[in-house]
Amino acid sequence: MTDAATTPTAIRQSGPRTLAIEWADGHRSELDVRALRLACGCAHCVDEWTGEGRLDESAVPADVHPLRIEPVGRYAIQIAWSDGHASGIYPFRRLRELG
Repeated sequence: MTDAATTPTAIRQSGPRTLAIEWADGHRSELDVRALRLACGCAHCVDEWTGEGRLDESAVPADVHPLRIEPVGRYAIQIAWSDGHASGIYPFRRLRELG
């Protein structure tokens, strides 16, 4: 993947269920916010040793949504979720793979 493919130019919530990302190469991703929450790769959601998911999908409300989205350096975003989870970091490369 090129740098342009993993460099966002805009990130915004485009509806109650969608996070839109525009990329420097012209691609636009539209990610379902619940699917994004379920894809969290933090140590609380994924076992650090095995890589196995630890997050119980039924514990994530159907109406979960971002409360706050903040940049993490020049490589990722951190999302504070309406279900109280806020430790996940979403690298741009992973976001592009998801959408």
